[in-house]
Amino acid sequence: MDTLMEDCVLRRDEAGSAVLSLCAPQMRNSITVPMREQLLELLQHAVADPAVRVIVLTGEGGNFCSGGRLSPGESTEPDAERTRRNVSVLHEIVRTIVNAGKPVIAAAEGFSYGAGLSFVAACDYVIAGESARFCAVFPKIGLIPDAGLGWSLAQRIGMAEARDLLLTARDVRAREACELGLVNKVVADGAALVAALEYAGQFVRLAPLAIAAIKQMLSENAHSLESVFAAELEMQPRLTFSEDYVEGRAAFKERRAPVFRGR
Repeated sequence: MDTLMEDCVLRRDEAGSAVLSLCAPQMRNSITVPMREQLLELLQHAVADPAVRVIVLTGEGGNFCSGGRLSPGESTEPDAERTRRNVSVLHEIVRTIVNAGKPVIAAAEGFSYGAGLSFVAACDYVIAGESARFCAVFPKIGLIPDAGLGWSLAQRIGMAEARDLLLTARDVRAREACELGLVNKVVADGAALVAALEYAGQFVRLAPLAIAAIKQMLSENAHSLESVFAAELEMQPRLTFSEDYVEGRAAFKERRAPVFRGR
C-alpha cells in the first residue's frame, strides 16, 4: 500500500452507509492522535449527513485496530495533561458512537485490542471474521481500560464476564466473543465488511427518527423499567407528529413500501 495513504482514516459511501476505515495496515491499524482526531471528525460528519443511514467501522489490511500508538516524534516521557487530552479524544469518539442517532456497526477482522476493543464494544452490532481476536490489553502495559470500556463492555456482555476480560487481559477469539455477546455474528475471514454492509441494508427501509429515538432510549434510559416508561411518554407523542409516522401509516394502509425521509 502507498505509504501516503497510511496513518489516516478513510471514508467511502455505499447505499446509505458511510464506511469509515482505519488505515495504518503495517501497524495493525494502531491509532495515533491525528488518526483519532480524523476519526472523530468523520464520525461527526457522518452523523450529521442526512444521506447516511448507517455507519460502519472497519480497518484496512486484515485488522480492525490493535490499540493506541504514539505519533511520530511524540515524546515518550510521561505528561499528565497530554494523556488527558489524548484520552479525551477517545472519549468523544465513543460518545459519538453511542449517541449517534444512527446504527453503528463494527466489521472486525484480525486484532481488536485496547482502544480497538473499546470501539467495538461501543457499537450497536459487531460482525467478526472467524480468526478475529479481542483483548483488553491495558493491564499488560500498566494502564486501566480507557475509551469507556469499563462501561461499554459490561453493557454488552454483563459485569461478571466484563470483570474477567478487563482484569485478566486475556485474548478472546471470535467464537468465544460471540458466545459472550461481544460479537453478534462470526463470518469467514475477509467477509466481515461485506456482511456488515448486508446487515446495514435493512435500515434504509426503517424510519430514521424512530431509530434515533430507540438509540437514545437504550443509551440514556434503559436502567430501569420506570425510566423506559418515562422515555416512551416523552418520545412517542413527539414521533406521532413526524412526517415519517404519517408516511408509515399511509404505506401500511396502501400496502406499499414506505419512503422515510427522517422528518
